[in-house]
Amino acid sequence: MDKPFFIEGKKYTFSDYFDFNCPAEEIANALGYFFDTRCIDFPLSKKNADKTETMRLQEDFYQILPKISLNSEMAKRDFMIAPVLWTVIRWVKAKINVEYPIYVDDKLSGSLDYLIRSEQRLVVIEAKKGDLDKGFNQLMAELVALDKIERKDFTGFLYGAISIGELWRFGVLERSKSAIHRDLHTYRVPEDLHQIFLIIIGILQNGAYLHGGCVGQENLQVSTT
Repeated sequence: MDKPFFIEGKKYTFSDYFDFNCPAEEIANALGYFFDTRCIDFPLSKKNADKTETMRLQEDFYQILPKISLNSEMAKRDFMIAPVLWTVIRWVKAKINVEYPIYVDDKLSGSLDYLIRSEQRLVVIEAKKGDLDKGFNQLMAELVALDKIERKDFTGFLYGAISIGELWRFGVLERSKSAIHRDLHTYRVPEDLHQIFLIIIGILQNGAYLHGGCVGQENLQVSTT
């Protein structure tokens, strides 16, 4: 008989999922969700394609980051992640909630670092000091919690990103199939800053597409309506 994943009577916060030493698939399955890693085709924003803002921020990063000691999660949030989000909400009608509290049950509770919400889309941003893979485990738990509390008619897909400051990785929770998809790609800061900017705005405006751009994967289109 398989050993239960969760200890009976123990309460788990989102940060506990970061500490789990097991594959993402096992964590997702324990929460009742399918998991895979695939290419996600994010529709980059066309309306807001002006590079002026992101080029300025990119230049600031190149000049300032070498002068800052980024040895804590809070430092990376304040100096590397928050400035990206400030730039995003200058260009799209959305609101950022910081340290957004959620309680579902004893397995799913805690605070989201950032929850960005537009009229029809939302994006969770989780900031960690290091370890992108373990950070994604925590992000999965946060997306599952949102799936439990958000109206089913709000949107068919919930979006998230894990960032360790220098690297970003995105994911999608497909609500109708109880499936979590981790994007194969990672994006660098400062080098890929404009791409990150366009992806987040594209999600807030349009959603995304899951497709078979990776060898051996079946095409899957995500509706933007």
